[in-house]
Amino acid sequence: MQYILNYTEAPDSATLAGYERAGGYRGFRKALGLEPAAVIDIVKKSGLRGRGGAGFPTGMKWLFAFHDPKTPKYLLCNADEGEPGTFKDRRILEKAPHLLIEGMLIAARALKAEQGYIYLRGEYPAARKILELAIAEAYEKGYLGENVMGSGGRFHLSICRNAGAYICGEETALINSLEGKRGQPRLKPPFPVSVGAFGKPTVVNNVETLANLPFIMEAGPEAYLKIGNPQCPGNKLFPVSGHVDRPGLYELPMGTPLKEIIHNHAGGVKGGKALKAVIPGGISAPVLTADMTDCPMDFISLPRYGSMLGSGAVMVFDETTCMVKVAWRALKFFEYESCGKCTPCREGTGWLRTVLERIEAGGGRHSDIALLEDICNNIIGKTFCPLGDGAAFAALNFIKHFRADFEAHMGGRCPYENSAKSPGAGSGRPAA
Repeated sequence: MQYILNYTEAPDSATLAGYERAGGYRGFRKALGLEPAAVIDIVKKSGLRGRGGAGFPTGMKWLFAFHDPKTPKYLLCNADEGEPGTFKDRRILEKAPHLLIEGMLIAARALKAEQGYIYLRGEYPAARKILELAIAEAYEKGYLGENVMGSGGRFHLSICRNAGAYICGEETALINSLEGKRGQPRLKPPFPVSVGAFGKPTVVNNVETLANLPFIMEAGPEAYLKIGNPQCPGNKLFPVSGHVDRPGLYELPMGTPLKEIIHNHAGGVKGGKALKAVIPGGISAPVLTADMTDCPMDFISLPRYGSMLGSGAVMVFDETTCMVKVAWRALKFFEYESCGKCTPCREGTGWLRTVLERIEAGGGRHSDIALLEDICNNIIGKTFCPLGDGAAFAALNFIKHFRADFEAHMGGRCPYENSAKSPGAGSGRPAA
C-alpha cells in the first residue's frame, strides 16, 4: 500500500484544500492533543529510520535534542537532494508540499521547536515556488504562526536555498551554510542534536523521513511496524533509472528484494538485454552484480551484500555497459563536489578520476588497478565527512566486481560499443 505517493497523486495535491480532502493534517491534529514526550514515544515505537541515507532511528535522534536543556531548539528539513540518481524528495516537494509541512509540525511539536527551515536544493526552482505558496496557505489557515491551531504554541517556517553544493546534504555542512558560513562539514562530536544551528540543539531530518510522520501519527506505531522489515519498518521511495523499461518512482515496503523492484515494478532490463550491474542507493552506494539482486532493500540487509541503502536510488546497467566509464564518471562527480576541506578527499578524488580517465582513454597501465586501490585505502576513514569514503568505496567495488572490464582496457581503447570515445581533456593534473 502507498501512503506517501497517494498524497502526491490526489487532485490538487499541492494545495491546502486538496491535501486536506485527501486526509491531510489529521496526524498533526492528533499530535497537538499529546504531550511532546508522547509524540516522541510514538515515533520511537514505530521504528522509523531516517530516509536521508544514514538510517538512524528518528525517535532516538529526537530524544537527544529533547533532553538537551538549551533553548531554542531548531528543526531543519534536508531538502538538498543532490545524490545522482535520486528524485524521491522532489516528488513530495512539488506534488505534496503540505505533507512535508505537516511532518515538520509533528516533529516541532515533539521537540518544542519554534523555528524550522527547509534547506532546499538550489536546482529545484519550481519546488521553491510551490513550497512558498504552501507555507503561505499554512500560515493563513493557522497551521503555522504564533498560535498554531489555537494551541498557544508557535512554529515559524522558512526556506533556505542551497547554492548548488552536493556537500551541503551532509547535516553539519548544511548547518554551516544555513548560518551563512562556508558549506563545509564540521568535526563530530559535538553532534547537531546538542550543538547545531546557532549553537543550539538541532534536529536535521530528510524530506521523506518527515513525510512518514503523518501516517505514523494517524495509523499508530503498531500499524507502521507491520509494513516491511520489522527491524526497518515502513515504506520506502525507490527512484529507479537506467536500463529498465519503466523508470520511475516506486513506493514499496522496506525489505523488498532488489530483483523484484527491477523486474516486477520497473519492467525488467530494457530491450531484453542481460543485467550487468546495479547501484542500489545512489552513486555513493557500492555497486552490486547481477547475481546479488536477491538482497532485501533496507538499511539492515544491504551491508551484508557489501553495499548500503543510501537514498534508495536504484541505477540499472545492462550487459553493454562499460563499468570503467561508469566509475570514471562517478569519480568526476565526487572530485567536482568535494568541498576541499580535507586533503585525502580533495586530492584523492582527483587522483582517482585521473587514473580512471587514463584507463578509459586507452592509456592504462597494468599497475593502475593496484594504484587505484592504494589511493582508495589512503582516503577511507581519513576525511571529515562520508563524501571521501563514498568515492573510495565506490571505486573499490567497481574494481572488485568488474576487474575484467578494467583489465580489458589495458593497452587499448574501451572494448564496449559507444564507449570508445576519449573522455576528453583532464583537469590539468600531472599524470599519475
